[in-house]
Amino acid sequence: MNILKTAVLLAGLTGLFGAVGLVLGGPRGMAVALGIAMLTNLFAYWRSDSLALAAHEARAVDLHSAPELVAMVGDLAQRAGLPMPRVYLIDSPQPNAFATGRNPQNAAVAATTGLLAHLGPAEIAGVMAHELAHIKNRDTLTMTVSATLAGAIATLAQFGFLFGGRGDARPNPLIAVATALLAPVAAMIVQFAISRSREYAADREGGLICGAPLALAGALARIEAGVRQVESPAAESHPATAPLFIINPLSGRGIDSLFSTHPPTRSRIAALQQLAAEMGGARSGGFAEARWTGAPSGPAPGARPGPWG
Repeated sequence: MNILKTAVLLAGLTGLFGAVGLVLGGPRGMAVALGIAMLTNLFAYWRSDSLALAAHEARAVDLHSAPELVAMVGDLAQRAGLPMPRVYLIDSPQPNAFATGRNPQNAAVAATTGLLAHLGPAEIAGVMAHELAHIKNRDTLTMTVSATLAGAIATLAQFGFLFGGRGDARPNPLIAVATALLAPVAAMIVQFAISRSREYAADREGGLICGAPLALAGALARIEAGVRQVESPAAESHPATAPLFIINPLSGRGIDSLFSTHPPTRSRIAALQQLAAEMGGARSGGFAEARWTGAPSGPAPGARPGPWG
């Protein structure tokens, strides 16, 4: 199903590319735009993860530079039955995190320094489990591809507005302005349509992976509060990457508040509380308490054997 959704997304955004090119440059503009779209699709599939990480100046870490975080991700990946993803840190005081990569074998998780500074171990484990759930569900391909293409559409619309076509191909100024404004919004709506339901699914799967859905619920509340207090300049400069994060990193002013890429946090917390009840009233510790005390954590419910046996 995710493969089909990805194909539909690529087709829809490719069509939007062509429409922008047609409006701004006529048939020749459409042909050029479709050519660019094909190249962008290929690039998005193979390199969109690197682009997202670079946009936020994420740096790779290992057991020597961030031992507790990397060990936690490794244990959670084992419980989820996933290969060990690459782990990155983002130097940002805003607490947040995201996952990226075209498949579980080429995946990465990134956490901000603000997340590590303001959340406890159990909550961090819940956040990392949520991101691993996106990888397990192969959401990261669709999310990173949509982020790359949405950004490219915005750039194409702005470029066309500034430089337009020549002669008969030059668009009506009003149409050019409308296209420059509406094309990015249309791309955002596509992202909006595909990302909200994926967050609920990743919350549930993440709660099962870490064994502590209430810890994840607490993390969501803390991160949302942190996002309201601390802006992320990188996210504001690259708004197409917003759907990648566990909580929308944008300030919420202007158009951001109209087209949120995430469901309401209170609804996500309620769903996690329901999951905790289903699991027998899981406490906020769960896996993370076991991890830091050295107690055996055991496999996550329904998890496949991990890469370490």
